[in-house]
Amino acid sequence: MSHYQETYDRWQRDPDAFWRTVAKGIDWIVPPERIFDPDSGPYGRWFPDAVCNTCYNCIDRHVEGGRADQAALIYDSPMTGRQQRYSFAEFKEEVVALAAVLRDLGVEKGDRVIIYMPMVPQAVFAMLACARIGAIHSVVFGGFASRELATRIDDARPKAVIFASCGLEPGRVVAYKPLIDNAIEMADHKPEHCIVLQREEQPCTTVAGRDIDYAQAVAAAKNADVEVDCVPVAATDPLYILYTSGTTGQPKGVVRDNGGHMVMLHWSMWNEYGARPGEVFWAASDVGWVVGHSYIVYAPLLAGCATVLFEGKPVGTPDAGTFWRVIADHKVAALFTAPTAFRAIKGQDPRGEHIGRYDLSSLRTLFLAGERADPETLKWAEEKLGVPVIDHWWQTETGAPISQNPVGLGMLPVKHGSPGVPMPGYDIRILDDSGAEMARGGLGNVVIRLPLPPGCLPTLWNADERFREAYLAEFPDHYKTADAGYVDEDGYLFIMARTDDIINVAGHRLSTGGMEEVVAEHPDVAECAVIGVADELKGQVPYGFVVLNAGVARPGREIEREVVALVREKIGPVAAFKTVVTVKRLPKTRSGKILRGTMQKIADRHSWTSPATIDDPAILDEIAAALNERETGT
Repeated sequence: MSHYQETYDRWQRDPDAFWRTVAKGIDWIVPPERIFDPDSGPYGRWFPDAVCNTCYNCIDRHVEGGRADQAALIYDSPMTGRQQRYSFAEFKEEVVALAAVLRDLGVEKGDRVIIYMPMVPQAVFAMLACARIGAIHSVVFGGFASRELATRIDDARPKAVIFASCGLEPGRVVAYKPLIDNAIEMADHKPEHCIVLQREEQPCTTVAGRDIDYAQAVAAAKNADVEVDCVPVAATDPLYILYTSGTTGQPKGVVRDNGGHMVMLHWSMWNEYGARPGEVFWAASDVGWVVGHSYIVYAPLLAGCATVLFEGKPVGTPDAGTFWRVIADHKVAALFTAPTAFRAIKGQDPRGEHIGRYDLSSLRTLFLAGERADPETLKWAEEKLGVPVIDHWWQTETGAPISQNPVGLGMLPVKHGSPGVPMPGYDIRILDDSGAEMARGGLGNVVIRLPLPPGCLPTLWNADERFREAYLAEFPDHYKTADAGYVDEDGYLFIMARTDDIINVAGHRLSTGGMEEVVAEHPDVAECAVIGVADELKGQVPYGFVVLNAGVARPGREIEREVVALVREKIGPVAAFKTVVTVKRLPKTRSGKILRGTMQKIADRHSWTSPATIDDPAILDEIAAALNERETGT
């Protein structure tokens, strides 16, 4: 029997009482008396009078509560061939030492620290060290180029940057130091200190007076036996800033507070994911993304689980059996990854032959999120693994699932193509473009009635008005998810598409507007548009369309290659930008708006009609012909 409906109804009847009970799962310095303040921030704030520390709840309370020798962090790197386990006691020693280093550099409560690291244990230590002293961390994915990093430095204005000398990709080493140096040179704000983790695969030179050797500084703090207590912070104080792409190309700094974040994530680990203290939980993501923040780092540690930190790929490190090897080696109970990973594994091993070579008896559940899980991939995983496969849906902004099939509360029947039912805290509505609620089954804008639950972003970093404009203004009293979908007669949600120009490449949300800004920098490009095109492996990939300046004599293909290289340089390989099509004109409305949605339908081979507002309908046929020429090579 599932307790889902009973639990959801209990939340709806009395949200304050529900969250007051849930909040008891956290150790507070000052417990909350008030649960929600509707008059603070753009839509209200959770636990406004409470005081806490996230690092204490993730580490210290487990050390004090009898889990000191239990595994907390399991590092597994097929890129280097190294594995390492840290108990909660060892984890605390690493975090305290780094916290001492930061404190000695003058980093205090409220200061920002940017973390630019690959999937190594020191990335997690850095996040928790910041949390320990009340500093606000901002993790930037190591695949981003210098310009992307510079915009984040200028927005967050960090006192310090912690980075590694390099990252590792199959067949190549990515040097981080030049990217860091270029970003700091580009940025108006100059961090006072840089702490560099020298990796033996490619050490780097350092800047005298600015760069500090991570290993040496941490070793000195350990030898001095320095103690750093957890700094009390308000529940409403920021724990971190995580930048997500904005439609204007200017990144949005999603703020996560301390109190609500802990309450929601701790509750979700059992009720939604069915993970018990002491078990091994593996989110095969990256600490640069929200999944890495929530379900590699914070949620498993809050719940007293061991978490796997995996530096590798689902295929190619060394083969399509890597995931099964990790599960068998570390007795993983629950795996959380993106559908993209399973599409890649299925493509390399369609019959699942690697699966039979490993003991997967520990695995109870597979969770998929990041982009829509196509039913065929989901069915393949169910058949080959023989465990429940749970598709669920959430966003960087929410930090935890909006909808899911809740394992701990008792699973509901699975509906392929649906990420499940709304979780407590989420009153999901489907509205048409005028804001009227639609009947069950009607496709429309997926919105959430305010207030958002604990753990969701309370605002954007230093940008309350931008937060209101981006998320709250279009549908008053509701949060706009910018997704389109419907709710069926049984209350299951179906997410069908994005409603703006944020595209989803292998689970990474990227802005086509940001890409267009880069494409437009090419001296031979007069106009451009970037759209997301459906891709079997990655979910979506960007296609660029360019109109060249009059009089350009060079071959179009030569310019297209240069545009691809430019995007890779300015945004990074994460954009997966590989296709540029030269066209005579771009389709526009009479008011000059480029008809990207119609172009996307043409590229995806969906049925389309010429919009009534188009300036010249013949341009759409030109777009179709150019795409056909590119795909057929004629």
